[in-house]
Amino acid sequence: MIVPVQKDEDFLTDFREADKVSGAIHVWWLGQSGFLIKWAGIGLLVDPYLSDALSRSTAGTPDELRRVSERVVDPLRLTGIDYVLCGGTSPDRFDSETILALRAANPGLKVVLPAGRVAEAEALLGAAAPPFLPVNAGTYTKTGAFDFHGINAANPKIRRDAAGNSRDLGYVVLFGPFAIYHAGETVWHTHLVKEVRRWSVNLAFLPIDGLDGTERNRSSMNGFEAAAFAKAVSASLAIPCHYDLFDRGNASPDEFANCCDRLGQRHRILKIGQRLTMGPITDPSAGKALPSEPYRPEPGLGY
Repeated sequence: MIVPVQKDEDFLTDFREADKVSGAIHVWWLGQSGFLIKWAGIGLLVDPYLSDALSRSTAGTPDELRRVSERVVDPLRLTGIDYVLCGGTSPDRFDSETILALRAANPGLKVVLPAGRVAEAEALLGAAAPPFLPVNAGTYTKTGAFDFHGINAANPKIRRDAAGNSRDLGYVVLFGPFAIYHAGETVWHTHLVKEVRRWSVNLAFLPIDGLDGTERNRSSMNGFEAAAFAKAVSASLAIPCHYDLFDRGNASPDEFANCCDRLGQRHRILKIGQRLTMGPITDPSAGKALPSEPYRPEPGLGY
């Protein structure tokens, strides 16, 4: 069982105290494609799975999924979350137990999701569902300090409902001086580079689980493709994801890291529960900007 670098009270303390570093993005990996992002005191959760719902629902079946990593935090204790961002409604990315618990802890919570998944999301969450902010590929929704731009995700094809609404998305999220890209679950399709290169991406979260045993799982990129894609869109920093949550379907990040090294693509391999802090960062004692770098890890966290 993988033990998170930080979990429970230590994780919550780190989340609260991250605001001491001003002007920066703080990112924690939760396993699979789940990330917690904090900027200027605003909390954004992407594809959160903080329950054992899938393990229980598949127990005793040929498709049983068992956790290989401990849960980072109880969603009922995770306050300070303003938005949940979901690329679809698969159970490992749109977990009703997690989202309803987050809503209880954060009454003002809003969920950003593909417009073609709203009816399904309403059915999954019921009357206690938080407000939904639907997005289509090529459109965006602006709320508070964030702009959420929909990017086509193909797994393995781009899917839309009868009304033409997107059913699967990645997102470019704009806030302050930053642009981050979360690919969701997608292969490298024809228009993906063009769609993402509209922005100067500071941070890209990319799936690497494109191999399932000896068979190709065409719902996602593999490590080589993710590294090449990060280079193609000129991402300042790339982080791999979609592994180390369940007992099958995992990929090692080694291929991704080796390919990034060969391509000269900056990257980080996060451990579950680990925080990465990306500048710009202001020195609170001097009131001046520290030397500009694409990223700057917090002291003592070790990358």
